Amino acid sequence: MISISYPFTNLAELVQEKAVSIAIGHFDGVHRGHQNVIRQAVDVARKEGMLSAVMTFSPHPKEVLGHGEHYYSCLTPLHKKQALFEELGVDIMYVMRFDLSFAAVSPSEFVSGVLRPLGVGHAVVGFDFTFGSKGAGNASTLLELCKPDIGVSIVEPLYDNGVKVSSTYTRDSLEQGNLDKANSLLGRPYEVSGTVVHGDGRGRTIGFPTANLELHDPYVAPKLGVYAIKAWLDGVAYNGVLNHGMKPTFNKSEIKPVMEANLFDFDRDIYGKEIRVQFKAFIRPEQKFGSIDQLISQIAADAAQARAINQSL
Repeated sequence: MISISYPFTNLAELVQEKAVSIAIGHFDGVHRGHQNVIRQAVDVARKEGMLSAVMTFSPHPKEVLGHGEHYYSCLTPLHKKQALFEELGVDIMYVMRFDLSFAAVSPSEFVSGVLRPLGVGHAVVGFDFTFGSKGAGNASTLLELCKPDIGVSIVEPLYDNGVKVSSTYTRDSLEQGNLDKANSLLGRPYEVSGTVVHGDGRGRTIGFPTANLELHDPYVAPKLGVYAIKAWLDGVAYNGVLNHGMKPTFNKSEIKPVMEANLFDFDRDIYGKEIRVQFKAFIRPEQKFGSIDQLISQIAADAAQARAINQSL
């Protein structure tokens, strides 16, 4: 991972020993459509003897340009993007700082002042790629500006039942509780990571101790409700059930959603531990119960359903 900002002040340190085949985009989610773009850059690199790279942007361009707080949250924070890019065979991850100064760069400046100095020999973008001040450039513009020394590949969209695979489609699916669709678009289970912190301790008193998660990043929040999960702790995987909600039975004033995971066949003090959680299936929406006995009964049913789901996957 190499953090860069425009204009370059350390170009000598950035230039690689080989030309670079680069996929360009924000790539939030690194969903199946993004993967097609990135694989194309990797394939060209291997065929042409180049290094493979991805250029992503931080923070999200739409956040900087004031297009809504919606984009403050993310499907994949930088560390997760890095791991996914590595799995796809990428050699270098450039993280371009997106600020108002960079937002004002023209399309021609982007090619002459960013791509050529970095030694880009080939660029790969999606069909709907835009760049430069006020989105003045598109994929066709890039193709023209890169002639004659930089090759350009434009990757066609990927569709899922007639709908374009996109970060927005993935976000919407998560927020609507359509986890199967979100995971299908991503090509893997949606996941978050965080630290186990102290909660109110009520779970243990009713026979279902939970690990309360303090998330490391501003993840896109899935719909409030109960999920079958798989969690990784100290490199070991555990099946479990997770409630994402306001805990309405006990806390009428709570306004911040909380993620509480019950790990099956597990009884250790893990406060302060790092935990990674994959959402495997949506079980039910959050609901309020009239008594503790009703709550306990439902939690037991949720845990049994989550066990069955994890065994079938």
